[in-house]
Amino acid sequence: MLYRGAMGAMALATMLCAASGARAFDDAKYPDLRGQWIGVRGTAGGGQPSFDPIKRWGTTQDAPLTPEYEALFKANLEDQRVGGQGTNATSTCLAPGMPMVMNAHSPMEIIVLPDITYIRVDHIRDTHRRIYTDGRAWPTEIEPSFDGYSIGHWVDTKRDGRFDLLEVETRGFKGPRSYDASGLPLHRNNKSVFKERIYLDKANPNIFHDDITVLDDGLTRPWTVLKTYRRNTNPLPIWIEYVCAEGQQLVRIGNEGYMLSSDGILMPTRSGQAPPDLKYFKQTQK
Repeated sequence: MLYRGAMGAMALATMLCAASGARAFDDAKYPDLRGQWIGVRGTAGGGQPSFDPIKRWGTTQDAPLTPEYEALFKANLEDQRVGGQGTNATSTCLAPGMPMVMNAHSPMEIIVLPDITYIRVDHIRDTHRRIYTDGRAWPTEIEPSFDGYSIGHWVDTKRDGRFDLLEVETRGFKGPRSYDASGLPLHRNNKSVFKERIYLDKANPNIFHDDITVLDDGLTRPWTVLKTYRRNTNPLPIWIEYVCAEGQQLVRIGNEGYMLSSDGILMPTRSGQAPPDLKYFKQTQK
């Protein structure tokens, strides 16, 4: 009986230690990023959210594009002007990826845990950025993804025992990706690197900032933009489900974009557009 009692006590002690370890995460050491965050659009005005929120959507936003990528962007705008989608791959529900996801087309949620900080945005598809803060090194190989692979570390800039800054680096991409829905393109080699500084506003705890610096071969130099988000002060915010494929009328076939009419018939998006190749369909003689 004593043996069985000792074993039971050891099991209980193990459970208590595990429970104690689960409570070891002291969220008071981290900034309060709970709740629903909405992107602040600045003074850009009109159109969809731009990558640089204080610059107008549908322009280069003063991005230091190489001549090749400035020409690609202008050709994209011309294609959109006549009814096409240009280089905006999200028009067919392809994931926005980094950095477009941080434009926060839909409300954003940030979940801070000791080893990972999650950033969730319900837009196009459910985006779950994982920022690893467990001290890991960069892996020798990274499986490419639209959101990339993010490693971050928390900084106590005030040296008061509380973290107030999350520094993040993200790399390891596949594409195509754009800065925003205007089609402002990143280099097609997908070797982009993003460096972020995420922190609460010093004067208003319901504001947080994300300073993003882009290193990309489609740029002549690093490009930094300052993003701002405000917290929905409703303690019980409503999260709207967004399913991109639901009611989607845009269809991508090969390198061409088409539309479905209200009666489900394929139709062109611009004047003079050729139909897709129908060689695999049996032609009916009239």
